[in-house]
Amino acid sequence: MIKLRLKRYGKKREASYRIVAALSTSRRDGRPIEELGFYNPRTDETKLNVEAIVKRLKEGAQPTDTVRSILQKANVFEQLRAPVTE
Repeated sequence: MIKLRLKRYGKKREASYRIVAALSTSRRDGRPIEELGFYNPRTDETKLNVEAIVKRLKEGAQPTDTVRSILQKANVFEQLRAPVTE
């Protein structure tokens, strides 16, 4: 199963996180399938590749609780539910 989760990087006590798609059996800081965004909890800065995240969610990827709350703040789930107009 593919999970959308946080991958930690940065110095001690100055952690930042990348939002990644990874296999649920892989290690937290292991090699991800794809990097989808960035989250800095100290400044609350977030950069997301929304198109790639929506694509992964449609394929069945499950976000962790923390990633789910970050995506809700960025209204990503609203774009997931919106009908595609062609």
